[in-house]
Amino acid sequence: MIVAGIGSRRGVSAAEVVAAVEAALEAHGLERNALSLLATARMKKDEAGIIAAGGTIGLPLVLVDDDVLAEMSSRTITRSGASLAVAGTPSVSEAAALAAAGEGARLAGPRTAVGRVTCAIAIGGGE
Repeated sequence: MIVAGIGSRRGVSAAEVVAAVEAALEAHGLERNALSLLATARMKKDEAGIIAAGGTIGLPLVLVDDDVLAEMSSRTITRSGASLAVAGTPSVSEAAALAAAGEGARLAGPRTAVGRVTCAIAIGGGE
């Protein structure tokens, strides 16, 4: 399973989210059809741009609970003070991707930032 984790500022558009996902995939030499899901923090459940991006890409969106994001925090590569203050994790995109990809997942690398959106790619333990 390969998961794209999404972090963002409030009010991002679906186009911004899709651009970040595509940039992250390209950075890791992956095609869009390699993705299994999108994931983000439950606190972003009302972010229309993230929800719409899932529809545009044709993937389900998994919302990760705060306590699970916190559990993944020690495994993130990127450390953002702003993310830590707002979401309780140093990287929402990296922690969400790791959580959704399942036990034994690993990050393909640090998150990719495109404008107001970050995207991290996690690869499940069986891949």
